[in-house]
Amino acid sequence: MERKESIKNYFLYFIAYSIIGWIYEVFLEVVIYRWGFSNRGVLFGPYCPVYGVGALLFLFSAYRLIKDKELKNKLLLLPVIFISCLLIATIVELIASYLCEAFLGSWPWDYSGYKIHFQGRIGLSPSIRFGLGGCAFLYILQPFFEKIVDKIGKWRDYIFYGVFGIFIVDIICTIISHII
Repeated sequence: MERKESIKNYFLYFIAYSIIGWIYEVFLEVVIYRWGFSNRGVLFGPYCPVYGVGALLFLFSAYRLIKDKELKNKLLLLPVIFISCLLIATIVELIASYLCEAFLGSWPWDYSGYKIHFQGRIGLSPSIRFGLGGCAFLYILQPFFEKIVDKIGKWRDYIFYGVFGIFIVDIICTIISHII
């Protein structure tokens, strides 16, 4: 029973961070770069699954190093967490670019305008931002989200099944739209 509950929690974390990633992308596009709005995700809904995948990998690897430790020890591990997040996010983004290209014909970002990049798929500047974002995520957001998920109690199942259903429908609609 505990494993099933844990899977539900991780899925909710995945969705939350996918939505935060989408908001971050849209914020950059609209407010910082002033390019105008476009859906920054590969699905129809307001989420970027690559951020959710990266967040889960942060949780399964780097978060274990700092969870349940005293603040002083967490802060001592900050450089290790930063480098871990930077590397994980960069690898996820590189793999995601190849998967998007294989299945969708392109990937929804281009770092070729950055000074240091690889094929426009990954870049040093975004990787540093993802490393910093990963630290903020692990040190601030994740403990907060864990408290929220604990507090919603029995509603978690309803939220999980509702969001999971919407997510699956979105995936199916996206696949169909690319086939037709």
